[in-house]
Amino acid sequence: MKVTLKWVYTKSKLPNVPFTSEEMDGEIAIQIAGDLEKLGRAKEILFIDEIGQEWTKKQFLKLHEKVKDEPHDCVVLFDGSHVPGETAAGAGAVVYYKQNGKTFRARYNERFDLIEDNNEAEYCALYAACLRLEEIGVKHQRIMIKGDSQVVLNQLSGEWPCFDEALNRWLDRIENKLKELGLEFEVQPVNRKANEEAHRLAQQALQGTFINSQMEMPAGG
Repeated sequence: MKVTLKWVYTKSKLPNVPFTSEEMDGEIAIQIAGDLEKLGRAKEILFIDEIGQEWTKKQFLKLHEKVKDEPHDCVVLFDGSHVPGETAAGAGAVVYYKQNGKTFRARYNERFDLIEDNNEAEYCALYAACLRLEEIGVKHQRIMIKGDSQVVLNQLSGEWPCFDEALNRWLDRIENKLKELGLEFEVQPVNRKANEEAHRLAQQALQGTFINSQMEMPAGG
């Protein structure tokens, strides 16, 4: 869980000065807040979480313990595959997340019918990823969404308008699902090589090989 620290520096005969840190891991933020308290130069220390909520140190310690038991720090990769002239599409999704001090990887693919082109296939893949997030239990946090589709990422972030009726329907489904789960997001474009795992899953779905798996990743992996 990522947070930002906000506090007021205080010292006699000097004016109080507010400070705000860069975003950091919750564990590190707890340690820094403890050091600030020991120095006696900080008051009104607040922890600001990924969706902008403010917590006192006492409140955040309770929240942090609770979050450890829930999936967090989620990174989603998605890819769609479509053969020109055909109506089927393969959707591949990979979700990395942490829970109870461990890192997990969930892999999922699905085949969609009546798909017009590759852009729609990419939207199918991201929607499938959102359903996988719901299945895992990811809620009320900020996630990172990665893919190699500039169209989907830029339309999802609002950088590009979406005029296509079919794509707009998928965009609405995705936005509604993210809102339902209480998820905010960042998008990050990646090249095909970095998205190979999701691409392979999409290809396998087109070939009729379906995967829905979850595994713990090796430490440092």
